[in-house]
Order: sequence, then C-alpha cells, then structure tokens
Amino acid sequence: MIRTIKVVECMKVGLLSTALPVLALLSTSAHSQQYPNMPADASGSQVPDGVAQFAVDPFWPKPLPNNWILGQVAGTAVDNDDLIWLIHRPWTVQNTNAGSTPRQTTRDITWGHDPLQSLCCTTAPPVLAFDQEGNVVHAWGGDSPTGDYEWFNSEHGIHVDHNDFVWVGGNGTDDHHIMKFTKDGDFVMQIGGVGVSTGSNDTDSVNRSATMEVDPETNELYVADGYGNRRLVVFDAESGEYLRHWGAYGEQPVDEDPGAYVPGAAPSRTWRTPVHGLALSNDGLVYVSDRPSNRFQVFRKDGTYLFESILAPDTTGPGSTWGAELDPLDPEQRFLYVPDGTNNKVWALDRETLDPVYSWGTGGRQAGQFDWLHYMDFDSDGNLYTGEVQTGHRVQKFIRLNGN
Repeated sequence: MIRTIKVVECMKVGLLSTALPVLALLSTSAHSQQYPNMPADASGSQVPDGVAQFAVDPFWPKPLPNNWILGQVAGTAVDNDDLIWLIHRPWTVQNTNAGSTPRQTTRDITWGHDPLQSLCCTTAPPVLAFDQEGNVVHAWGGDSPTGDYEWFNSEHGIHVDHNDFVWVGGNGTDDHHIMKFTKDGDFVMQIGGVGVSTGSNDTDSVNRSATMEVDPETNELYVADGYGNRRLVVFDAESGEYLRHWGAYGEQPVDEDPGAYVPGAAPSRTWRTPVHGLALSNDGLVYVSDRPSNRFQVFRKDGTYLFESILAPDTTGPGSTWGAELDPLDPEQRFLYVPDGTNNKVWALDRETLDPVYSWGTGGRQAGQFDWLHYMDFDSDGNLYTGEVQTGHRVQKFIRLNGN
C-alpha cells in the first residue's frame, strides 16, 4: 500500500500551515508575552489538536567556551538526563572563521592554519553535549590518542542509548564503521572498520551509515545504512554481533542504483541513498526514510513490510524525509515528526497513515528559521532541538508550549 500526499492538496483542505501575520498571531496567542519570538506558524489556534507547538529560544545555547565554533551539525540526540548531544564537522568551518585553529589532520581531512591566521575561532571537538541551560558539559572526539580507533572522514549520526552509551557514525569516504563510547568519551566498541565494506549484504560492517537507534526492550542497535549501502541493519548493542538486515519492502537489498527520483513515477523497489531516517515506536514498529524518494516505509522489528507513504512528492534533489522523531509527551505516539531539510520545515504526520496533519518552518538564518534542517530530537519536557547541516552550522532550541 502506498499513500501519496501532494503539498498543494493539503493546502486546499487546510492541513498545512499558512503564513499568518506575526502581529495577528501574537494578538491571539496566550504565550505571546512570555515568548515574543515564536515562529508565526509553530503555534496558535491553527495548529491541530495534539500537535506539538513551539517557540524558539533565540539565546540557546550559550556562547561556546574556549573560542570554539561549530561546523555542520550533522546529528542531534537527547539522553536520559536531558543532555543535548550533537556531532558536527569541524573541518567544514569556513577557513577564515577557523582563524585560530591549529593545522590538523584526521584521516583524509586537513584544516586549520600554521601559523594561525586570526584571533577567531577554534573548531570545537566533534562531539558536544549541553545541559538544558545551554552550557557545554561534554566535549570530545577525533582520532584515538592511543591508536584504538580511527575517526571519521565526515561525521554524521549520533544516538545516546538507554544505558547512557553514545553511538556515533560517519558518512565520508571509507567510513564503514560505527563506534560506541561512554559519555566521557571513553572508547567501548567498534562495529566495522575503515574501508572494509563489501556492500549492502555485508554482515560485519556498515557503509557510510546515516543514523542509529537502540531498542531499550531488546538492546538491539538499528542502523539506517545509509549513504553507501541501501538497507536497515540490526546489531546486538552489547556485543556488536550482526543480527539481521533488510532493504526496501523487507527484501534482500541490492546495490544497483535505481536512478534519480521522478515525481509521479512508480516507487522504486530499491532504496535510494541515503537511507537517512529511523524511528522505533512503542508499539513495535520501525519507520525508515528513503530520503531522496520522499518516502517512509514501515516494518515490524523482524523486517516484515507493512506500508509506505510519500511526503511532498514533488520534492526532488535531497528529498523531504530527513528523519523521524516521536513526542515523549504523547504516550499514544499519535504523530511522527519529520525534519525536512529541502523544504526547511517540520512535518507532523498521522502515525497510522503517515498523512500530513500540519507543518511549520521556513528557510532562513534568523532564530526559528532553518538552513538545511538535518536531524532533531525531543527532551523529556517536549522541547525540540534541531541541527542544521551544509551552510546552517547551528543547533536551535524550540520551547514546548503545549502538552496533551
């Protein structure tokens, strides 16, 4: 079964947000005095019942210590203690903006200056964690000082599991590994290695994986794998042992490129790359996004295929389905929340059908706008944290305005 929802059709029936004038919104919102900087479409009476509403906190996080600066924010995660984690790409900081960064090399990537160019700025370590007030409380990453592991050519996904282990991955050349650390950055385990993958049916490695999530019920690690492979793969999160994998429609994946997505064409029987988003629901379903195809496919945990849905099907290029998150304040998990870095908005989808219920956001560099919205995550209070890649280079906090 496939569902295709056109943006223009949703607008006709009033499902999508409209650009309300800011003054009109502020005159009707009960939160306008406390949160004067809320995006015009992220809250208000036009938002359907039960859909999360937000106001941006333009001063979160606090300025980074140590003259640090962020590159592309490739992954975001929130842990059990409501610490907000990100993985970014230090080597993507514009050369002049990294003027006080010493010359350095990680595998195939070199950046920085010798001698130093200016007083500002120094690229931050690739993994950072913030408390809810926006203070940096953890910072680590890069090549192992003892030679135990090699870092990534291009940082990508991050996940903190129910046992407080931090999982990180990369989507650069020969990034065929995922690594597991403590919150303090102590190395625990590696799955795969540098340049070892033999393709989408390799049981010993990944190939430029996008993101990952550990199932707290089984302690199994699900990986959207991703930029080099075309599959969802599952490992034991304790031992790293391979358990199972599948491709589109629950079938054995193949590595042949199906070609570019064409609006209106029959859905590809193969996932395009990247297989980019992943979510595990509390009723045992697995949501996997084939980003360039604008689609989610839904499975049981054993890989049994259930249905698929296409979001904003006229979107081409990078696609619309960049990730998937579930609201911690909604025990029924009625909606699937989707960051869309091409259309630069957040979608709320009815989880039973994956039909769009609402969307908000727009492209731009001001607080509350998005420039290549990549991944996002909720804390236990329902606040939303977003990361921006490419030219975005930032993380934002959106304060939750409603419960359930």
